[in-house]
Amino acid sequence: MDPEYSLQDVVRCHLCETPVPPLHCVICNIHLCKDCEGKHLSDKSKQHKVVPFKYWGSFPYCQKHSTKICDQYCEQCNIPICELCVSSQEHQTHYVGDILRSFENKTQFLEKDLQDFEKLINPKYQEILSSISEQKADLKENSQKLTTAINKHGEDLHREIDIFIQKLKSDLDEMDSKHLVVLNQQENEITRTISEITQTIADVKKLLDSNDVSRVSAYKSRNDEFRRLPPKLTVSLPSFTPQISKKQLYQQFGSLSASSIKTEEHGYAIGSYWDRPLIDVPRIITEINTEYGGFFNQLHSVSCVSDEELWTCSLYNDNKMRLYNVQGELVKSVQTKSGNAPYDIAVTRSGDLVYTDYSDRTGSFDPCGITTDSQGRILIADWDNHRIHILDQDGQFLRYIDNRHLQAPWGLCVDTRDSLFVADWGT
Repeated sequence: MDPEYSLQDVVRCHLCETPVPPLHCVICNIHLCKDCEGKHLSDKSKQHKVVPFKYWGSFPYCQKHSTKICDQYCEQCNIPICELCVSSQEHQTHYVGDILRSFENKTQFLEKDLQDFEKLINPKYQEILSSISEQKADLKENSQKLTTAINKHGEDLHREIDIFIQKLKSDLDEMDSKHLVVLNQQENEITRTISEITQTIADVKKLLDSNDVSRVSAYKSRNDEFRRLPPKLTVSLPSFTPQISKKQLYQQFGSLSASSIKTEEHGYAIGSYWDRPLIDVPRIITEINTEYGGFFNQLHSVSCVSDEELWTCSLYNDNKMRLYNVQGELVKSVQTKSGNAPYDIAVTRSGDLVYTDYSDRTGSFDPCGITTDSQGRILIADWDNHRIHILDQDGQFLRYIDNRHLQAPWGLCVDTRDSLFVADWGT
């Protein structure tokens, strides 16, 4: 086909030019129809990888071997690799699978995540947001009701206080009026007496100036009359003594009960919209070599913190729990508070490390190791029978894992992608 017209023509088989071929060889980078597939694969001079046409252009070139197409995927390194990488020492002990199958698995994982977000997670957050809006509305409504009640109570008290104040003022006016009557009466009598005294003084002076024997002889003194002073009035003035202090007024008026905001965990995590199917043949993704070894320091339990780290412990003579990454590097270690060697360990959803002591166990049930996955399924290590039982969240048996050369499995844990890690006591 002339490349000049390739953009204007339909895609065709590179061997017979049949339009719209359903296949594509990733290695040779050519399109193939179904009839030409066998002929193309018969060329044994080089490798071929024929995939559905929809994956044309989906396979990346290798980062280390730039001329090679990546047709494999390293599960441990989580990267696409080419055929040269597969045979290299770097990936020799890693689990390597078909990149197309890995792509389809990851596509299913993305679809699962999308369904979880759309069907479960986002609606739940929307529900919480709606609850907050309702609480804000309730808060505003309650505040308005309390404000109205406070104002009414204040108005009622103001009215009663105004009435009482008016009564006190009226009582004070009445007392003042009574006192003024008495004081005015005595004031008038004293004024009249002073007037008489003034007149008497004037008469005596006039009599002295008259030299009239007859009038002087007829004079009668009134001094004794005026020497008898009127009674002295002392008014006891009223006073006002408040009976209620400001503090008492605040107490008597009323108070608001304390308000609070309580933060409470939901107590559960949102489940998954999809039930991830169990695979028929388990795959070994990686092997982690630890410092455990020997009869008195055997690896006993593992528990995942994340996709990259996991806790480990031994059952005998070791009260330390150690954190490793998936590359086998020791991150840190912690000692048990009890001083006993931990029997089993686990990590909560919030990331807290918990452990149990074998000597402190109670009850007749004595499991070696137990964990759960994202679907609520229960996985129990059956040490004597070299298998792992899988139960549903109601305890009903689903299946068990008894292949992959298990020898006395002891501890179990599941990461966020539901990958199961097993501490195998017998290997």
